[in-house]
Amino acid sequence: MQIFGLDIGGSGIKGAPVDLDKGDLAQERHKVLTPHPATPDSVADGARQVVEHFGWTGPVGLTFPGVVTDGSTIRTAANVDKSWIDTDARALFGERLGGLPVTVVNDADAAGVAEMHFGAGRGRKGTVVLLTFGTGIGSALFIDGRLVPNTELGHLELNGHDAEKRASSKAKEDEDLTWEHWARRVQKYLAHVEMLFSPELFIIGGGVSRKAHKFLPHIEGIRAEIVPAQLQNNAGIVGAAMHAAETDIAG
Repeated sequence: MQIFGLDIGGSGIKGAPVDLDKGDLAQERHKVLTPHPATPDSVADGARQVVEHFGWTGPVGLTFPGVVTDGSTIRTAANVDKSWIDTDARALFGERLGGLPVTVVNDADAAGVAEMHFGAGRGRKGTVVLLTFGTGIGSALFIDGRLVPNTELGHLELNGHDAEKRASSKAKEDEDLTWEHWARRVQKYLAHVEMLFSPELFIIGGGVSRKAHKFLPHIEGIRAEIVPAQLQNNAGIVGAAMHAAETDIAG
């Protein structure tokens, strides 16, 4: 079974049909840059470009980088335009995609669900925290495999700062930090999250998961196991498609 997954981020909008039996992309993903300002209309147009690239005419699962309540209403918009707040995202994307059935879910929650089902969290019980490092820091919290949605742990205050402003991969790029220097910031952030939730496992996702060997060896003093996401930066796409499949839009 295939469903289209589309992952909306602060820097890029990427998607592809997903083979839900394998938990992998059925075709090479297509990406467009997130427009700036990232308003609802401009982002919806970008989503349409990605879907039309494949000539897709079936159900579409979308992720959004913020809190999504009742499966549609956007409540936060830290890394996109503030006009997203209170937007009915399902209605917006459904209209812009020509009436295709759509679902909308928090981006990190989608990535976490994919990793728990197909990747680094498969079969793991207890408390698991997935953290995606990109434009911001997304989080997905699982208790014995069950998701606690919309945690947004990237906005924890750490040393007087919003944590993602100091420890996201964007912060690394903007400040031209070495991997070792950035790893020290990530270590402080992980220690804070560990103090609050005492997880057995941290899964590190986002684009940096492809380069885990460059920074994970520099992270010390964390009691939980730390592993890179196995689905890497495709986890959000896969999770978006899984979310669509779990609703009645997939038939």
